[in-house]
Amino acid sequence: MESMGEVLRSMNNPALRMRSRDLEHELLNHPLVLRLRAEHPELEESRMRLHLSRLYQYVEEARNCANCPGLERCPNDFQGHYSKLTVESAGGSPDLYERKTACALQVAKDSQERIRKRITSFYVDERALSEGYDEIEIMGKDPRRAQAVGRILRYIEDSKENGLSSRGLYLYGSFGTGKTFLMCYLLHELAIAGYSGVIVYMPDFVEDLKMMMMDGQKLKETVDTLKNCDLLIFDDIGAENLNPWARDHVLGAILNYRMNRKPTFYTSNYTLERLEQHLSFTSKDGEEGHKGQRLMNRISPYVDVVQLVGENQRGYPS
Repeated sequence: MESMGEVLRSMNNPALRMRSRDLEHELLNHPLVLRLRAEHPELEESRMRLHLSRLYQYVEEARNCANCPGLERCPNDFQGHYSKLTVESAGGSPDLYERKTACALQVAKDSQERIRKRITSFYVDERALSEGYDEIEIMGKDPRRAQAVGRILRYIEDSKENGLSSRGLYLYGSFGTGKTFLMCYLLHELAIAGYSGVIVYMPDFVEDLKMMMMDGQKLKETVDTLKNCDLLIFDDIGAENLNPWARDHVLGAILNYRMNRKPTFYTSNYTLERLEQHLSFTSKDGEEGHKGQRLMNRISPYVDVVQLVGENQRGYPS
């Protein structure tokens, strides 16, 4: 079908005037337009003829959608949307109105973007948050992971049904067993339910804190984000090179604020006992058992411990 604009611009040519009449006849007898007329017999044909450009847009975009090339190559005027016609009364007379309506692909994309905006990542590979999740693969990839995976799935379902608990999970196990991936899955599923979440890769976070010491505003904003998000995940805790300030004044302050308020989650290669040993030692002050114990008092009473066993999925030895 020709562009309606092209036809109208050529109305001075007698042959093309006849072509425009043929086009009008073709348009008014298109199945979609006939269906619209059948559904709204109150709409006079004169009003239909007045809105030929809307009818044309409606038919063309319906054709494009029927042969959808994908959202990124959508040929419609407003990408990811199609023309929807409605009949409404204006001044006591029915008339034809056009509205742009998001297609299913656009609705799904918008939904994913809303979910993604609820999640903040500090130094964690974005692919872990954006590649999608196959629940069958999560459950079946390694049968030895089933108990840990089942515990995480129960946490998700409990949170959706009953709201967030103030208790989090401490997921520990050897290298490459999928701890980060499972926590990203938990974060994604609860973001769908409307909760905000932050995941922090601890080794890089602690290093970056040294530079944040020189930028008080950035430090405050970062700490406030970690304090106030619905779910907070410290990924690979125990692998960082701690200093007393990061441990006592940053990590300690965050955990002190969250305990009994909001759930905090952890992934680690360490058991809780070994983590306490790690937190008791800093590169500056050496062994400080009481400070490690003080921090652990803000961790261990507020988590359920989950061990993840299984094969190393990264392709190198543990």
